[in-house]
Amino acid sequence: MLTAGRVSGSGAAPPLPVETQIVATPDGLSALRSLTFERRDIVAACRRPQSVAELAARLSLHLNVVRVLAEDLCAAGHLAVHVPNAGTVHDISVLRRVIDGLRAVPDSRGSLRDSG
Repeated sequence: MLTAGRVSGSGAAPPLPVETQIVATPDGLSALRSLTFERRDIVAACRRPQSVAELAARLSLHLNVVRVLAEDLCAAGHLAVHVPNAGTVHDISVLRRVIDGLRAVPDSRGSLRDSG
């Protein structure tokens, strides 16, 4: 329902990679009161840049829902999207930091995920 059945990357562009950084624009922050529910939560949470994966974990939303809504919010000028270059994507230290960051997000019981 949140995405009206749409999926990320269903147009000409591929889905946003999980490491894509998104940040609220000044227009997005000024429009917070007019946004509803998850869209408002996404823009409000993006006051500082963060990855699509971090945002999904922080808001307890499915990754693909965040991708679709972020694409919509970007098209409306409420978010700026920064896709890392291909060299960064294959940098193992970046991937390790993403994994460590995701493990640091508490699960639904409030306990940290296994660091194994």
